This record gives sequence, structure tokens and C-alpha cells, in this order.
Amino acid sequence: MKHDLVIFGIGNLLLSDDGVGVHAARRLAADPPPGTEVVDAGTDFLSALPYLEQTRRALIIDAVQGGGAPGTLYRLTEDDLAPQHARTAHATNLLAARNLLAPGAAPDILVLGVEPDVLDYGMELSPAVAAALPRVIAQARALALDWKTAPCVTV
Repeated sequence: MKHDLVIFGIGNLLLSDDGVGVHAARRLAADPPPGTEVVDAGTDFLSALPYLEQTRRALIIDAVQGGGAPGTLYRLTEDDLAPQHARTAHATNLLAARNLLAPGAAPDILVLGVEPDVLDYGMELSPAVAAALPRVIAQARALALDWKTAPCVTV
């Protein structure tokens, strides 16, 4: 089934706050925004390709080191993730994997980043990032609603 928007939660659940995107995706999947598919992509970027190929827009939720306080939210475009500005390995890997798609099949992409506090072994989010999770969910829902009415920018 083709969706207007796919929300990807990416990251490594074994590295504390690095898994914030996966935690967010799991919560959103329980009650996805209308017309939206939610995908727990973890760190498996190649399996995300079929979802990228069948959507007009993709929202990626990931840990992003932007220099803010832990739990700070960032809204990043593809230009913000150019190699000289990259602050997240996962989102840039997903963008690179997207280059494997047929010409014209690439969706518009936006990244909702969360400043991590702890990037060490552990499956729990740090207190600051756990406290930010409801804001991440709310922001993802708001972006999904905004994108329902906004025109696409073809890449």
C-alpha cells in the first residue's frame, strides 16, 4: 500500500540514546497519523528502500549531535545533512541508500533529530531524552499533519 508519508525510526537500540528514533517509531506505530506508515528501520537501511520507493515523503527520526542540551529537537533538511554539516550517521546512511532507487523515485525527506546525552551500551534512554520523547512524538504528528497539505518538492 502506498502512503503519502512514511516515518522512519532509525538508530541502535543497544546504544542508549542512539535508539531514540526506534523508541519513537514504536510508540507512533501503536497509533500512526492518518495516511502514514511507521517503520522501525533500526540500522538496516537497505530494508528501508522499498518504503522509500513507495512514498512521496519521508520523516526520519534519529539522534543528532547538534551541540544543544540533551533532548533538544532539531528539524533538518537534506541540505542540513550534506557531508560538511552531517551530525547523524544514520540519516546520512539512509539518504545515501536512497541513491539506489530508480531516478524520480526518491521522496522528499525531513529529519527530526534529538540531541543525545548517553551514547554508551544500554537499552534505556537517558532521563533527558526519555523526557523529550513525548515532544518527539507530538512533533512527528504535527509534521505529518503539515505535510498532508503542503506541496511536494521533487528531488
